[in-house]
Amino acid sequence: MEPDGFHMSPEEFRRHGHALVEWIARYRETVESSPVLSRVAPGDLRAQLPPAPPQEGEDFSSMLRDVERLILPGLTHWQSPNFFALFPSNASAPSMLGEFLSAGLGVQGMLWATSPACTELETHVLDWLVGMLELPAAFLSTGPGGGVLQDTASSAVLCALLAAREQSTGGRANQEGCRGNLVAYTSTQAHSSVEKAVGIAGVGRDNLRRIPTDDAWRMRPDVLEVAIRRDRADGRVPFFVSATLGTTSTLAFDPLPDLGRICRAEGLWLHVDAAMAGTASLCPEFRALQAGLEFAQSYCFNPHKWMFVNFDCDCFYVTDRAALVGALRILPEYLKNAPTLSGAVIDYRDWQVPLGRRFRTLKLWFVIRHYGVQGLQHHVREHVRLAGEFAELVRRSRNYELFQPPSLNLVCFAHKRGNAAGERALERVNGAGKLYLSHTKLADRYILRFCVGQAMTRAHHVHAAFQALEEAGDA
Repeated sequence: MEPDGFHMSPEEFRRHGHALVEWIARYRETVESSPVLSRVAPGDLRAQLPPAPPQEGEDFSSMLRDVERLILPGLTHWQSPNFFALFPSNASAPSMLGEFLSAGLGVQGMLWATSPACTELETHVLDWLVGMLELPAAFLSTGPGGGVLQDTASSAVLCALLAAREQSTGGRANQEGCRGNLVAYTSTQAHSSVEKAVGIAGVGRDNLRRIPTDDAWRMRPDVLEVAIRRDRADGRVPFFVSATLGTTSTLAFDPLPDLGRICRAEGLWLHVDAAMAGTASLCPEFRALQAGLEFAQSYCFNPHKWMFVNFDCDCFYVTDRAALVGALRILPEYLKNAPTLSGAVIDYRDWQVPLGRRFRTLKLWFVIRHYGVQGLQHHVREHVRLAGEFAELVRRSRNYELFQPPSLNLVCFAHKRGNAAGERALERVNGAGKLYLSHTKLADRYILRFCVGQAMTRAHHVHAAFQALEEAGDA
C-alpha cells in the first residue's frame, strides 16, 4: 500500500489491471456455462457482507475473489448467448476498452471548455451515425439541429418533452409553471418512460392520452386526429406526440408518415423512440421501417442495446437545438467562460438534465472503428436471420404457434393449449437456468418473447433453446 495517501501505486495498478482484464476475458469465455438467471433468494448477498466497512485497506486480489464468491451468484448474465429475454444489452470488447479509457482519463465534459475533445468527438460521431443510419439531414450538427448522447431513451423522451413544452408555451412554462392544459399523446404500446416523463415535466399523467393501436399494435392515426381535435375543442393545448419504431412488447412500428402529417398540420412536436430497432437501419434493407422520420422534431435510439456498446449510451437527435437548449440552459457565474459566451461552441450540459457528463463517446467511437459499418451490418443481419430460423421452428412446433410474423430479431409466440400452458412452459425453461426468455400479454393471450441479439449467440444456441421450450411445452 502506498504510504502517501494510501493510493494504489502505478505498479500495483498495472498488476491489478492486468488481473482484472484476464478475469473479464475468462468470464466472457465461460459465461455460457453459468445459469442465465440468478438463483439467489432476496437478502442472500447482504447476509454475507460484513456489517461495517473495513478500517484498513484490503488487497485487490481479495476484492476480486469476493466478486467471484459473492457477486457472480447474484447476477443475471446478460452477456450469455442463451439470454433471449427483454432486449439485448451487449458489452463488446472494444466498447469495454473505451469505457475503461473514459474512466482512466476521468474528464468532465459538461462544457466545451472543460474538455474540448470530449465535446467535439461526440458531435462528430453522432454526425457519422446520421449517415450510417440514413437519418434525415436535419439531425446533422452542421445545420440548426444536432445529436447528443443521453444515458437512456427515458432521458431522451424527457428532454424532448421539455423542449416541446417550452416551445408550445413560448418559454412561459419554465417561468410560471404548467397550467394543466397541455396534452401529450402516445400509443397504448409505448414505453412507460413517456408516462414518467409527463409526470416529471409537470404536464401531469392525466394529460397523457393513450391512443389505441391497430391489429398490428401500431398507433392509429385516425384516433389520434380525433383526440387532438377533441382536446382543442375542450380548451386544451395539444403539443407533443411520442411515436415508437419497435415497441417493447412486439417490436411494432408506428405509421410515421401518417402520424407526421397530422403533427405537422396540427403544430405538434413529434418525438420518435427507436430504442432497440433503430440499430437495424445500419442495413439498407431495413431502412423502410423508418419512413416518415423526416416529420420528426426529435429521435433517439440506443447503441447499448443492439449495436455492441455497453450500457449506457442513447443517441438523441433534434432538428432545432435552440428549442432544446432554450428549455434546459442555465448559466451561473462559475460556469461562464470565453468560448461559451462567444456562442461558437456546443456545451452539452444544456442538452441534458444533469450538469455533469462523462466521456461516453469513446466507447461508441471504438465500436464503430473496430467493427466498421460492414461488421455491424453483418451482426444485425445474422441476428435477424437467426430469429427467422427460430420462427420457422415455431411454425413446425407441436406445442407453439406464432402470435405474429417475426419483427426483425424478435419472435412472439404462444402455447397452443392456452395461457396457463405457456406460462408453465416459460417457468420451467427459466427455472432450469439454461435459458432466459420474457413474456408479454396482448389480446388476452400470454405471449412468449424470443429476442436474438447477444454478441455470442449462434445458431446452435437458438436450436437448443427451441428444443428446451418444446420439451417444457409437452408437460
